[in-house]
Amino acid sequence: MRAARRLSLPAALVAAAFLAGACARNAPQDLHGSDPRAVEIADQVMTALGGKQQWDALHGLRWSFGAMLGDSVRSTRRHAWDKMTGQHRVDGVNRLGQSFTLIHTLGDTTSGMAWMNGTPIEGDSLKKMIRRANALWVNDTYWFLMPYNLRDPGVTLKYAGDTTMAGGTYDRLALSFDHVGLTPGDHYWVYVNRANHRVEHWEMVLEGDQPPPVGYSWEGWEQHDGLWFATAHKRDSTNIFTNRIETVQSFAPTEFQKP
Repeated sequence: MRAARRLSLPAALVAAAFLAGACARNAPQDLHGSDPRAVEIADQVMTALGGKQQWDALHGLRWSFGAMLGDSVRSTRRHAWDKMTGQHRVDGVNRLGQSFTLIHTLGDTTSGMAWMNGTPIEGDSLKKMIRRANALWVNDTYWFLMPYNLRDPGVTLKYAGDTTMAGGTYDRLALSFDHVGLTPGDHYWVYVNRANHRVEHWEMVLEGDQPPPVGYSWEGWEQHDGLWFATAHKRDSTNIFTNRIETVQSFAPTEFQKP
């Protein structure tokens, strides 16, 4: 996604980096270049979310991602992610009104399965659809799970001072990416409420764009199996939603085999 203000949502970490943070649970984290204070705040965020142990134990998730302008839903799609195997499924409807199902394994952009209106896709068209599945994963999960991935490999954290919003004090973390993601030139500023250590706002200047940054809220927090997730990201009349959240203890094999 190129620019949130044009409702083309921002891309962030590549699937490989996300999967490293999710599945390689005992791997050392790359903190090169990060500020100790910023890292400390990121650890406080993880604790407030439910803790790394609880996050690492989670088997998988289902959730919906989409965009609303006022009361009108502009787009929506449904994700399923087996966190232990890296399998990912996304279902939705494209701009032509065609339903799609895309199934692949994170980090593998060359193989997978895809259907359009229930018809299997093959050949070069399938490869294109799997690349699309990876791009949707990268974008949609960053809106959903960014606070869980502040300490991921390739993420550099800098403490950017504090500020006051709505009577509360917030610590600002500046995020940049070291050769990570579809658009590694993106820059984000994450606002962490000092009272509850929760991310409640972020701002972004995406690769190729110029300041000032565009900001969205992180709100509508819900707890599922001891873990907290934001369900809405609002700016003026726009809402990027991440809702209908389900934590999953086991998936039926068919969920990653057919529409």
